[in-house]
Amino acid sequence: MKVPLTEALWFWAKLGFISFGGPAGQIAVLHSELVEKRRWISERRFLHALNYCMLLPGPEAQQLVTYIGWLMHRSIGGILAGALFVLPSLLILIGLGWVYLTFGQTPWIAALFFGIKPAVTAIVLCAALKIGRRAITHRALWLITALSFIAIFIFNVPFPIIVICAALIGVWGGNKYPAVFSPKAHAIDTVNAQEKSSAIIDDATPTPEHAIFSVQSTVKKGVVGALLWTLPITLLILFFGWTTLYPQLAWFFTKATLLTFGGAYAVLPYVYQGAVEHYQWVTASQMIDGLALGEATPGPLIMVLAFVAYIAGHVQETLGPDLAFWSGAVAACIATWFTFLPSFLFILIGGPLIESTHGKLGFTAPLTAITAAVVGVIVNLGLFFAYHVFFPAGFAGSASIPSVLICAAAAIALIRFQLGIMTVLAGAALTGLFLGWLW
Repeated sequence: MKVPLTEALWFWAKLGFISFGGPAGQIAVLHSELVEKRRWISERRFLHALNYCMLLPGPEAQQLVTYIGWLMHRSIGGILAGALFVLPSLLILIGLGWVYLTFGQTPWIAALFFGIKPAVTAIVLCAALKIGRRAITHRALWLITALSFIAIFIFNVPFPIIVICAALIGVWGGNKYPAVFSPKAHAIDTVNAQEKSSAIIDDATPTPEHAIFSVQSTVKKGVVGALLWTLPITLLILFFGWTTLYPQLAWFFTKATLLTFGGAYAVLPYVYQGAVEHYQWVTASQMIDGLALGEATPGPLIMVLAFVAYIAGHVQETLGPDLAFWSGAVAACIATWFTFLPSFLFILIGGPLIESTHGKLGFTAPLTAITAAVVGVIVNLGLFFAYHVFFPAGFAGSASIPSVLICAAAAIALIRFQLGIMTVLAGAALTGLFLGWLW
């Protein structure tokens, strides 16, 4: 049995419009849809792919979508899946960027954000709970989760260091205590799994032919990837000059993708330093507003980079004073291309190597430990959201009781009533509008 490509593409396109909540929320949606409802991929195969994506620089949710699309339908499936996941947010943020610069902030937009932000906080915290319950069933792994949370929350340890430490613990634990770190020890929801039909890509499903490692295929993909990066930036330099906006955007966002780990929030300090302080493409206020828009729109949270690029292109009127919108749109497309190109290459080139490690304890044990550590990081992200949403003026100011209540209601809706993410976000947005009208 195989999922038709057209059916998969329809789902990936739909996902691009409903994937709110940042990486944690998006991974939760993917897990719910692909593992639980559609049974396209098993729990262990899903986590195996997820753990690899967690090790990579760049947006892990988009990389996971690309990985599963590639596994199901070869390279074309991975490329289309990843592209459809990103495209809606790119178009939306270009439109919002134009509205933002043309009309400024309006009360009703602020009211929408007021309702959506607490719901996003709930989505992230619920995702951590859900993944933790399913992927962590031993006290030793819960200890790793706790240590990971303490490391990043209290000591501000960088995400890559946490991942490396977790991997080393997994290597040691896999040798000393294989029963703890073996995937077989974590038969997630065993009873429920027995009641469900086997997944299309199940634990025992052989690696498809296109996913088998080949030196020739790896070299070919590497050459194509190098050309896809070199040719566009070369053309931008020839047409506009190295010191102009477009080539600088291409180079800057390539570095931002390759040099930062841990998702959008890990890349933001680097982007702030470069885009705000060094290049002065945007102001600090515009950067914060872009983050808010990124949180409130579907797609990878890292798409805030496209918003930054749009603002820079629009303000500088790179294509001429009468083409401000198109100057910004081209800048956003350039930022998106050079931000996500490495992510596609990581999956299409590295995927066969990862598939060859499926079921091998020497590789899965470190990934099991990494999964536990990532849960702690997700909890930290949820608390980061909660702090800024519940205490907009900091702890010195008063708590936003409406935000707390919206977050609690969203959490109950997600956990107790199993409502969909879009339903919860829509309800939160309407609540925000009502409160904005009331006040």
